[in-house]
Amino acid sequence: MAVFLDLLFTLVGLAVLLAGGEFMVRGAANLSRRLGVSPTVIGLTVVAFGTSAPELAVNVAAALRAGEISFGNIVGSNLANLGLGIGLAALLRTLSIQSVVVNREIPMMLLATAATFLAALDPYLSGTPSLYSRTEGFLFLLFFLVFVYYNLFEALRNKMNGLAAQAAAEEAPRGLLSVPLALLLFVSGVLGLVLGAEITVRFAVKLALELGLPRAFIGFTLIALGTSLPEIATSLVAVRRGETDLLIGNIVGSNIFNLLFILGVTAAIRPVPVPRQGFSDLIMVTVLSVGLFLVSLRRNIRRPEGFFFLLLYLGYLIFKTASLP
Repeated sequence: MAVFLDLLFTLVGLAVLLAGGEFMVRGAANLSRRLGVSPTVIGLTVVAFGTSAPELAVNVAAALRAGEISFGNIVGSNLANLGLGIGLAALLRTLSIQSVVVNREIPMMLLATAATFLAALDPYLSGTPSLYSRTEGFLFLLFFLVFVYYNLFEALRNKMNGLAAQAAAEEAPRGLLSVPLALLLFVSGVLGLVLGAEITVRFAVKLALELGLPRAFIGFTLIALGTSLPEIATSLVAVRRGETDLLIGNIVGSNIFNLLFILGVTAAIRPVPVPRQGFSDLIMVTVLSVGLFLVSLRRNIRRPEGFFFLLLYLGYLIFKTASLP
C-alpha cells in the first residue's frame, strides 16, 4: 500500500509540475507580447526555458535531497528527447532539418555532451570520485551564457530566425490575455513548478528506497520521462502540423539547455555525483547525439532512422532494468 501511494503521489507531482510549466510558458508569452517584446526573443527565451522548466525545477529540489536523481533526470531526459522524441516523430513522417541546425545547433549539442562526459572522468584523471563539482557547474553556466549570447544576438541581427519564429508561433496562445491575467498565469505556473518538484522528488526518493531501486534509476526513467513530456508532445504536434524543422530545433536546444544550464545550476548548488552506471548513460547519450549528427547531414531523418533511434532507447532501458542489483 505504501508503495502504491508513493507512486501515486509521484505521478501527481509530475502532473502538477507539467501543468506549472505550461501555465508559466503561456503567461510569459502573453506578457511578452503585451509588453511588445519581439517574437524572436520569445522563441529563444520563453519557449526554450519553458520546455525544460520541469527538469530545472526537479533538479533544484533534488540537489538538496538526492543528487543521483539530478544526474538521472538530466541524462534520462536527453535520451528520451533523442530516442522517443525523434524516434516516434520520424516513424510518423520524414523530418526535414534546416542547415542552421546541422551546421550550428547539433555541433553545439555535441560539444556540450563531450564536456559533460569529460567532466565525469574524475576517477581516471585524478583518482577521485566521479562528480560534477561546483567549479564545473559554474563553467557549464558560462558556456551556456556564450551559447545564449551567440544565438540571441545573431537572431536579433537577422531580424527573425526561422526556427524561433516557428517556436514562438507554436507556443503562442490562441487568445491574447490581459497583463493582469497573464501575470497571474505566470505566477501560478512558477508556484506549480515549485510545488510539483517538491512532491515529485520527495515521493520518488521514498519509492526508490521502498522498492530497493537505485535513486539514479528512478530519476533516469520515471522522472526523466515525465519531465520530457513537453518536448515529446511538442515533437508530435510539430509532425502533425508539418513543422518538422521546429521539432529538431526544439529537441536539440532542450538538450543543450539540460546539459549546460540545468546541470550547471544543480552542480553550483550542490555537487552532483555520477552513479555507478552513469558512464554507460553518458556513452548512450553520446551515441545518439553523434547518430543524430550523421543522419542530419542529409537534411532529413526517415522512418528507418527513427525506428533505429527508438530501438536503441528501448533496448537501453531494458539493459538498465536487467542490470539492476
